[in-house]
Amino acid sequence: MSPASRLRRPTPLRDLGRLIAGADYPFAPTRPGSRWAGTRRWLVPLGLLLIVALTAAGAAYLQSQRNLSMEIATLLSASGTVPLLFVFWRPVIAWRFAYAGAFIGALWTDRETSDWPWNPVQIIVLLLVCGVVSARAAGGMVLWVALLMAIPCFVYTPNDNAFAVWMLFLVVIVLGDQVRRRTRAQQSLEAQEEITDLAKAQRAVLEERARIAREMHDVVAHHMSMIAVRAETAPYRLAELPGPARDEFAAIADAARETLADMRRLLGVLRTNREDDRQLAPQPTLADVPALITTAYEAGMPVSLEMDEIEPAPPEPVSLAAYRIVQEAVANAGRHAPGAVVRVTVSVSEDGGALRVTVANGPAPAGSASPSPGGSGHGLMGMRERAQALGGTFIAMPSRGGFEVSATFPLLDPATAPTTHP
Repeated sequence: MSPASRLRRPTPLRDLGRLIAGADYPFAPTRPGSRWAGTRRWLVPLGLLLIVALTAAGAAYLQSQRNLSMEIATLLSASGTVPLLFVFWRPVIAWRFAYAGAFIGALWTDRETSDWPWNPVQIIVLLLVCGVVSARAAGGMVLWVALLMAIPCFVYTPNDNAFAVWMLFLVVIVLGDQVRRRTRAQQSLEAQEEITDLAKAQRAVLEERARIAREMHDVVAHHMSMIAVRAETAPYRLAELPGPARDEFAAIADAARETLADMRRLLGVLRTNREDDRQLAPQPTLADVPALITTAYEAGMPVSLEMDEIEPAPPEPVSLAAYRIVQEAVANAGRHAPGAVVRVTVSVSEDGGALRVTVANGPAPAGSASPSPGGSGHGLMGMRERAQALGGTFIAMPSRGGFEVSATFPLLDPATAPTTHP
């Protein structure tokens, strides 16, 4: 334990200092719209009227039993009822007033003839305040409350009744402390249940990710390996292949191997659930878009790229998201509109505050290969999620007989972006 932790650890003297002049244990504030918030409007004035009535009743008792004047009797009675103003708001402050009132309210008491040094109203208030503060304060402070209450009990109560009076306060204080302990035990149990539920949910997620990793490894990775093997062995199995065909098979094999490497990294992330693994894997950026377009062009796709020179380089998350959107959009164009001209545009707004990525394809030419069957829409959904996660926008719509996707990413903080004037 560090020295700072030892200094902060509660001690009897610190508990006493907090009880006398330290921080309170306030009740939770009322939530707007709750039932208590509605009833509080009439409970507060009703409670004030009750305090006034109890003060008057205590004053009447003191006048009749101690032969005091109305002014002094009202003052002594008020010293016992003032804590009711704070008991359900600031219980420690209420106890301070109640404890001071225990000495004030016992003035002009005859120990020889009075079994109790206080009027009945003040006795009830003292018991209530001791019970509430014991149910709210820490254990060390509760012990001090019990010990300090012994002083007025033994000073003002007749000797043959002092111990019994103090025991009554002890019973109430112990009951309040048990309520506090039970409440904290229930809160701790609820917190443990929440942690358990969260752990179950995390375990379910991990199990699902492991299942997905197994399926990808057993199905997708296997087929990609077969593609790579067949492409690599094609020149040896088909000796009459011309040189360009051999180069094409070699390119297919290289692409399959790269895909397998990326898939292995993805499988590692799925299985380990470590964010650090994602950072260790090299991630593509906007600087890799020309190479992506070149690969697609060499594969026979009529695709062109118009890309502004972007200085300084966009943030890594934006750069990665823009690359993935171009990658997915180009792949969709080749799958759903084979042979169509694809135009990729990457530009920066005039004020330098936004990056825009657009991928548009025209209609598929007549006589081209049949398009692949319609997908599940997860590709468009993933692109939209990437853009929105970074505060950008995403639009996908038919355009000029083809299809167009456009994503915009903010590059500047709105608070620091330059102000433009018309």
